[in-house]
Amino acid sequence: MKYIDEYRNSEIAAALVRRISETVTRPWVLMEVCGGQTHSIVRYGIDRMLPQQVELVHGPGCPVCVTSLEMIDRAHAIAQRPDVIFTSFGDMLRVPGSRGDLLTLKGRGADVRVVYSPMDALRIAQENPARKVVFFGIGFETTAPANAMALYQARRLGVKNFSMLASHVLVPPSIAAILQAPGNRVQAFLGPGHVCAVMGWREYESLCEHYRVPIVITGFEPLDILEGILMAVRQLEQGRAEVENQYVRAVSRDGNRAARDLIFEVFEVGDRKWRGVGSIPKSGYRISYEYREYDAEKIFEVDAIDTHEPPQCISGLILRGLKKPCDCPAFARQCTPQTPLGATMVSAEGACAAYYQYGRHLDTDGRAAEDCAASGGR
Repeated sequence: MKYIDEYRNSEIAAALVRRISETVTRPWVLMEVCGGQTHSIVRYGIDRMLPQQVELVHGPGCPVCVTSLEMIDRAHAIAQRPDVIFTSFGDMLRVPGSRGDLLTLKGRGADVRVVYSPMDALRIAQENPARKVVFFGIGFETTAPANAMALYQARRLGVKNFSMLASHVLVPPSIAAILQAPGNRVQAFLGPGHVCAVMGWREYESLCEHYRVPIVITGFEPLDILEGILMAVRQLEQGRAEVENQYVRAVSRDGNRAARDLIFEVFEVGDRKWRGVGSIPKSGYRISYEYREYDAEKIFEVDAIDTHEPPQCISGLILRGLKKPCDCPAFARQCTPQTPLGATMVSAEGACAAYYQYGRHLDTDGRAAEDCAASGGR
């Protein structure tokens, strides 16, 4: 298909790999921040095309995966209420909380509904004035404009039975947290093109300057990613640390100003806890005071939640780029898409799901590959 196949051209991909090989002179560790990029890397074997000196590690770029266990358990507590219609995108239904998932609650009689837009949830609220309709609003800056619009419209239309359980997370603070963490190995980042299409890249400039790391805003197709890697390696080899924009067809320095204005009309920046990572200061959006009547956390008073994370799950280490899915002893054994222990195996953007979906857990004989971990997933 035009505009897709041209970014998957194998001859151009091979040429980009050759240029990376000609450029690199020493080992470098790069992190892709976006889960969509992770899936493209694993699906097309991009990490296996690269010279041995270039290692890709996977970051916390899956919003489903990093939604905190406390927030998942709060969603479950609200969804169990008989007066509530709980709405969510489908990829949240099987994310494990401390005691099951939303799909299990639905099977037990909870009114849990899959929607394709927060505006669908608002419509359900208008159609069911006697019920309390809650939308589970998760995601990075990418989904924040649509979620903000739903609250803006609810207020404008005077819909009183609609609220949002908001759990937005922000990319720049997560990059800073990774760089500050003990044992960090990441030396450059492939930035999330879709986030920057909304927010621009100004926030990343101070990160490059302060931490002396290159950040290349990158798209999602194979040629996008390979070109982003080449640009990052060139910066590393030349001793530069700048924001560069590979994704020029979609991203500008200032992003989408109308979307940003709407976000800050409805949300404000606050601390946010990330699953497997911990609390990161000023790393999320919360519903502002002016929109407090639509804040499900306050309406349903679900702050006091006891959580329980499976001890064998290493999702947190994977999300910080310290481990890869094949390093987990439970991967493809106790933990599969059918029996997930952690969110990184459930989400469509999760690294563990990508490794499983594209066969990284199998060797040439079709058996579970014990040597996968030893090879670092390459």
